[in-house]
Amino acid sequence: MSETTTATEALRERALKLDAADPLADRRELFALDDGVYLDGNSLGALPAHVPARVQDVLTRQWGELRIRSWDESGWWTAPERIGDRIAPLVGAAAGQIVVGDSTSVNVFKAVVAAARIAGEGRDEILVDATTFPTDGYIAASAARLTGHRLVPVAPADVPAALGSRTAVVLLNHVDYRSGRLHDLPGLTAAVHAAGAVAVWDLCHSAGALPVGLDEHGVDLAVGCTYKYLNGGPGSPAYLYVAERHQAAFDSPLPGWNSHADPFGMTPGYAPADGSVRGRVGTPDIVSMLTLEAALDVWDGVAVDTVRAKSLALTDFFLECVEAYVPAGRVTSVTPAAHAERGSQVALRCDDAEPVMRRLIERGVVGDLRRPDVLRFGFTPLYVGFADAERAARVLAEVLAGERAA
Repeated sequence: MSETTTATEALRERALKLDAADPLADRRELFALDDGVYLDGNSLGALPAHVPARVQDVLTRQWGELRIRSWDESGWWTAPERIGDRIAPLVGAAAGQIVVGDSTSVNVFKAVVAAARIAGEGRDEILVDATTFPTDGYIAASAARLTGHRLVPVAPADVPAALGSRTAVVLLNHVDYRSGRLHDLPGLTAAVHAAGAVAVWDLCHSAGALPVGLDEHGVDLAVGCTYKYLNGGPGSPAYLYVAERHQAAFDSPLPGWNSHADPFGMTPGYAPADGSVRGRVGTPDIVSMLTLEAALDVWDGVAVDTVRAKSLALTDFFLECVEAYVPAGRVTSVTPAAHAERGSQVALRCDDAEPVMRRLIERGVVGDLRRPDVLRFGFTPLYVGFADAERAARVLAEVLAGERAA
């Protein structure tokens, strides 16, 4: 028996033992999955198996039978805040601070402009993560133009040195979407506050994968999507967090009728509602909203700390398998090895990333890529197991070696 065969068998055996001891193993059966390995939940989470029946009820009974009555009788009107309170424990927030609706991009705009208004006169700079997802940068630039602020792109690690008396807002990503690097939310938030500025965090790649601690760490405003680790479905509504201490001063740049103190008064003058309702704009997308609400049932009884522990174990094991299987020099991890700096994905630099990912998908291992040369593998702890991680690394090695499994 060759040394390679022995190593493969040892890793497979370890994977089976780790899966058998996994406290989240029973969650996998709650999702609609096939025999492949799905490692793209950091782009689109898998479908919770019970959701179609719940959506069918929304369509046929709530809309089809009750029709307009469902705004009251089916709780449609209160859904944005009710679902926000379902998300709150997953990001470390008390109830009454999160409203669900609109897209992440729209919520970034609301948060950055409102934060600039909260910061007040004499502060005319908006610092933005220079490595951010492009839309966040586009929105921040537009917000800066509209408010007369100067946009300052800066790497997250350089934020403390870039802060000053003119800094109004700092917009940062909790996890880098390319590399999977986890940024220091507590430390950077504290530095922003020490400079007298307002911290806005994008949680798209962290909510549902690791503890966030919005209240604990004094975050001012935050936004995030729900279609990644929260499994809300394609295009599911995003959310906006406004810390309770800022809600009275939160001045939305999009004051729609849904956030009015008397929405059915239809008065020409705008008077904002109290609390997180201020984050609403127009009529909610009810079908997507209630799809998300149903999907969140998979989190019942799940502790985020348990999810984080498995995430780190999965990514550690995957990297170990990659090192053992993949031909030397073919890939390089750009995801930090340190747990304190790692999200829930592994990004591998690979010269021929695009054809490699195409071949992986053909063979049942679904990840994605970020051009020009990064293979991304997202590990969603609720439904990805250690055998999945081992198989993905083994198939990657075979693809890179130009071989197919026997």
